Amino acid sequence: MRVLGIDPGLTRCGVGVVEGMPGRPGKLIGYTVVRSDPDDDIAERLLHLDRTLATLVEQYKPESVAVERVFSQHNARTVMGTAQASGVAILAGARAGLPVQTYTPSEVKAAVTGSGTADKAQVTAMVTRLLKLSAPPKPADAADAIAIAICHIWRGGTRALQQAAAVAAAARRSSR
Repeated sequence: MRVLGIDPGLTRCGVGVVEGMPGRPGKLIGYTVVRSDPDDDIAERLLHLDRTLATLVEQYKPESVAVERVFSQHNARTVMGTAQASGVAILAGARAGLPVQTYTPSEVKAAVTGSGTADKAQVTAMVTRLLKLSAPPKPADAADAIAIAICHIWRGGTRALQQAAAVAAAARRSSR
């Protein structure tokens, strides 16, 4: 399974592409950070993010998209930009006809490090170790996006396998 993980942000939006299967180490395909100038018009910033994500979906041809769910922050202005970027990210996957799943930051941290309260350094260290990278992915937004993709492969992929098995079992029962 190839997953495009997105750590949404209006100024910096991390994108990571990982290929793998549940329970197995994955392979890093690529990563980047989409940047926009905070002084630019909001419509132009969102359009830039939309176009760039569409290009990345076309380039990497993921089978699904995983996006970090927006969480409450103390700074309402920051949360608004993150929510807008998240909507664009979800739309990029949906527009391409791909399944899109969202994960909370604590779900991602727990999947990758074993602790839902891990800090950014721990997440980056585990991403580096799990994917056997020679150096940590930088900046942190990219490492977070890669962690989101890993989370989806391990958690979302397992969910998809369980659903497929349940559908197959139901089909066998109904054909008897």
